[in-house]
Amino acid sequence: MFARLTMIASGATQSTRKGCFPKDEAPEPSALKRAGAIASSLRRADRVWTSPALAARGTAEALGLDATVEPLLAEQDFARWAGKGFEAVQAEDPEGMAAWLSDPDAAPHGGESLAAVALRGAALMERLAGEGGHTIALTHAVPIRAAIVHVLGAPLSAVWKIDIEPLSHTEFRSDGRRWVLHASGVVIS
Repeated sequence: MFARLTMIASGATQSTRKGCFPKDEAPEPSALKRAGAIASSLRRADRVWTSPALAARGTAEALGLDATVEPLLAEQDFARWAGKGFEAVQAEDPEGMAAWLSDPDAAPHGGESLAAVALRGAALMERLAGEGGHTIALTHAVPIRAAIVHVLGAPLSAVWKIDIEPLSHTEFRSDGRRWVLHASGVVIS
């Protein structure tokens, strides 16, 4: 059974524009406008899912997509780091930041570990491989990075070497036995 998964990164928010850990907030108006302008370029899908976050749901709406919330697509829970800048967290909690960047099982912020995000993504991809068809998934940078390293069989620490732009898409394909990365980092325009 053939499956295609198109993961679209949610539109930029004030936190992401400021280099902060994401918090649950709507996309910036400019991101919504840009999403609306590219809506017609999306291919037909058998299903459209979105993260529960405001950024992903707002992006789906701006794209004109009737999406169902899928909890497996949620952004990593950054707990007490959410909304704070990377530099501020580094200054306040240098050991925690070092642990988070070096140990995929670490969650010094009190939220979710990178390993937990990766497990969610792997479960989602396994499910889709069995269902087949084309799925569009509105989600966030960390889940998309985790999906890429999962498909490539790379170490989870490789997520920090992948940049995911807002409103970019990453496409995967499966023949029912294995997933392949078809295209990544493509900014829809």
